[in-house]
Amino acid sequence: MSEGVDRDYEQLRISGLHAFYGESHILHGINMVVRRGELVTLLGRNGAGRSTTLKAIMNMVGRRTGSIMINGNDTLACAPHQIARLGVGYCPEHRGVFSSLNVQENLLLPPVVRSGGMSLEEIYSMFPNLYERRFSQGTKLSGGEQQMLAMARILRTGANLLLLDEITEGLAPVIVQTLADVLMKLKAKGLTIVLVEQNFHFAAPLADRHYVMEHGLIAEEISSDELAAKQSLLNDYLGV
Repeated sequence: MSEGVDRDYEQLRISGLHAFYGESHILHGINMVVRRGELVTLLGRNGAGRSTTLKAIMNMVGRRTGSIMINGNDTLACAPHQIARLGVGYCPEHRGVFSSLNVQENLLLPPVVRSGGMSLEEIYSMFPNLYERRFSQGTKLSGGEQQMLAMARILRTGANLLLLDEITEGLAPVIVQTLADVLMKLKAKGLTIVLVEQNFHFAAPLADRHYVMEHGLIAEEISSDELAAKQSLLNDYLGV
């Protein structure tokens, strides 16, 4: 945790969150709290509602009810761009890299929504691969480089609450380790991170707490110091 970060400050509080796609009822009353500077994971099997939780925070589902407080603001009636302006950066599973633009153009495209964003120099220092490929088109990047670009792009905007969806999926172990190092650096800077992740071995050393989801609900909350004692329970939930 970086100096000056108030660990008791609730950056995100979700209460009784229900989410729907058309007639499909996906989330059934989610309750969770994420404090400033924490890295929290959403674990669970496919279809448990983890990605939908991130989309619901961003108001990118069909309908949602309940309460979502971000930095003390009730965001249930807010449009996605208004939520972004509260300092929320969303990195979707499909990455959303613009293939016709080069790396630097991709980085410069999103607007800066609040002060405190990272400069291009800081981003290139954190992601040396992107500096080397800064004039390469999005279509020419490897999967790992595209994932780095998708993450780096939201750091420029001033976002300090990052919602990251399956950032290691399909990537080589060396790239996964690079992303782990990046997350630790971002955490040290005081950023708050909610990580949807299938790769538990990647997530476990990084996270302060784990929320385990099942059938659109939070089934269990496990802190990092409880992991060893609750490993078998976690394995049951994850089908390991």
